[in-house]
Amino acid sequence: MGDAFGEGYPSDGEIPVHEVQLNPFEIDSTPVTNIMFTEFIKGTGYVTEAEHYGSSAVFHLLSTATGADVLGTAAGAPWWLNIRGANWAHPTGPRSRWEDVATHPVVHVSHNDALAYCRWAGRRLPTEAEWEYAARGGLPGMRYAWGNDLTPSDEHRCNIWQGSFPKTNTRADGYLGTAPTKSFQPNGYGLYEMAGNVWEWCNDWFLPKYYRNSPRDDPPGPTIGAGRVMRGGSYLCHDSYCNRYRVAARTSNTPESSSGNCGFRTVHLSAVRNATIQASGETA
Repeated sequence: MGDAFGEGYPSDGEIPVHEVQLNPFEIDSTPVTNIMFTEFIKGTGYVTEAEHYGSSAVFHLLSTATGADVLGTAAGAPWWLNIRGANWAHPTGPRSRWEDVATHPVVHVSHNDALAYCRWAGRRLPTEAEWEYAARGGLPGMRYAWGNDLTPSDEHRCNIWQGSFPKTNTRADGYLGTAPTKSFQPNGYGLYEMAGNVWEWCNDWFLPKYYRNSPRDDPPGPTIGAGRVMRGGSYLCHDSYCNRYRVAARTSNTPESSSGNCGFRTVHLSAVRNATIQASGETA
């Protein structure tokens, strides 16, 4: 586990490379889709945090909002627009509909929203160690989920940015925003989009120095941190800006945050593993 190429951002804490032993687990082959999330909303009446707050972050080239619905831009990242009415059901603004992207990953879901879905579905979020093991697909030490070359035989294996970020995307991989699940080849474990498309929440708190002393067996993550771990990168990743579609790459965000490029996938709820997860500080 970790960055074997020295390509990670120092502040992300991708080193040292270390061995981890995991108990067996069952993880979803795709991120949770809009149509899957709809069943949760219908069954519970749950209100996501983006809906509660009234707005969420949408990439500027994807926004369908106009006028007063554009509330501002993110500090230091003006390509992110704070859009009134953007949420899981209206992913690019109040005039958009989830039905038009039903098989795409659900977005504008916070870590707290993901936990609520898991409680309803009888699932849980993967630990960061589980996520990385799954993403590697049986290829230890490789840069990507399929090997060391980004585009083997000139074939795109993930949905990331091509062109000059943040203004020009050539869409060489076929997509500007999210792609439907199973749009690219699965990895060796039959898992789709473990790189690019949308960031995926993990259970763990994020602490850059954690790898220095994390336990070898089923590491549950630290008990404190500035945010929750996100893995996999998104359709906005580009080597000039966010080289985090590598399998070892990691970042974080605060648990209540949501955006148009972050979703999640779930893991089967095992009694033994759940006890470990609960000990790491997840509320349920």
